[in-house]
Amino acid sequence: MSMHRRDFIKTAGLGAAALLVARGYAGAERPALRMGRILPSGQKLNIACIGCGGQGGQDVYGFGRENIVALCDVDTERAAGALKSHPNAKKYKDYRKMLKEMDEQIDAVTVSTPDHTHFPAAMLAIEMGKHVFVQKPLAHTVGEARELTLAARKHGVVTQMGNQGHAGEGTRLVREWVQAGVIGPVHEVHAWIGHHGKGAQKFMDERPAETPPVPETLDWNLWLGVAPERPYHPIYVPFNWRGWWDFGSCALGDMGCHVMDAAFWALDLKSPTSVEAETAGCHAETGPNWSIVTFQFPARGSLPPVKVVWYDGKKRPPRPKELEAERKFSEHGQLLVGEQGTIYEPGAYCQSPRLIPEAKMQALRSKLPPKTIPRMKGSHYEEWIRACKGGPKPGSNFDHSGPLTEMVLLGNIAIRTGKKIEWDGENLRCTNVPEANKYVKQPYRVF
Repeated sequence: MSMHRRDFIKTAGLGAAALLVARGYAGAERPALRMGRILPSGQKLNIACIGCGGQGGQDVYGFGRENIVALCDVDTERAAGALKSHPNAKKYKDYRKMLKEMDEQIDAVTVSTPDHTHFPAAMLAIEMGKHVFVQKPLAHTVGEARELTLAARKHGVVTQMGNQGHAGEGTRLVREWVQAGVIGPVHEVHAWIGHHGKGAQKFMDERPAETPPVPETLDWNLWLGVAPERPYHPIYVPFNWRGWWDFGSCALGDMGCHVMDAAFWALDLKSPTSVEAETAGCHAETGPNWSIVTFQFPARGSLPPVKVVWYDGKKRPPRPKELEAERKFSEHGQLLVGEQGTIYEPGAYCQSPRLIPEAKMQALRSKLPPKTIPRMKGSHYEEWIRACKGGPKPGSNFDHSGPLTEMVLLGNIAIRTGKKIEWDGENLRCTNVPEANKYVKQPYRVF
């Protein structure tokens, strides 16, 4: 069943609307408040996984030492490996049915679907008191990211977003170096990714006209979920949905939560005051072939204002003068430019940050700042599992990854409008471009 967008938005706020959609009918009542339950350290988690193909398959494998009690995927061919590897897990195509039937048998839920399904699936699990692990970006809109953050606090569930670099050594080093003043006050950050976020297939700017039959292994209605209805076409699945606004978040949404995470954390960033974008030209259906997005952040306590610039589609910042001529300027990376030095990370996950030139890095070795941030043992999967059993709060919990995702997705609003956005972060509102607010919270198809 489809519902006219304006009528649907009038009938419910974002959180309530998501719950109605998640349950699949408009007469659903909000459940009584349910809280997350911390398990004893020696007990295995009972985990239900939503999305089991591609990245979802890797996530199922990452949690495989716990009890995988249920697997849900709308494409049985795509998820065949995960389904076969857990023969005793109950199999579903509809996450709503799975959560309803398996409720008392589930402690935690993973969500590894296309972006547009992150919010309704995760919100339903949170409202049921389940701990949640959600792939990046946390949500499909800025408003959804805020709602998930607030709901997770309210229900006391353990949360983690799948930006694995946050659990690593490099991200901790960047924060420690910046906080220790190794490069002095930072006024400028540059972050870039080589691709344009549209996948390997040549992209169209408009929807394909042909309507081939839906594969027997795919439930197209459930794959669409809350997204506006459209005919099936293989150009969308299984990978290229990332470049279509109804389903994905293009290069910035796909990789921004990885590449900009270290700087966001190290500089204690929250909401920017303005965002503007230069692009190759944006389209109603798909993202641009390249974009350069500039975020302006205000002073934060003793920290000065900072400009963060994002580049994708083979765009990069000027080569830093501190980088030796013989060293490659990487396809993906980030630069934190301070008054007394520059940190260069030549990758997407902040695995090996260095001061440049290398002579400065070697000089720092004799007086490295103390390691003040606890180090992780194991993967970001294990970090979340331990927290569900009473361990420390995961680093990329929604109190961190929610605001990070808000920043990233706000950049997409600037891309889509083609205008500079003045942003009121507290109230989630574009103050100077009223038409931009339609992208902050979007309506849902009832499916």
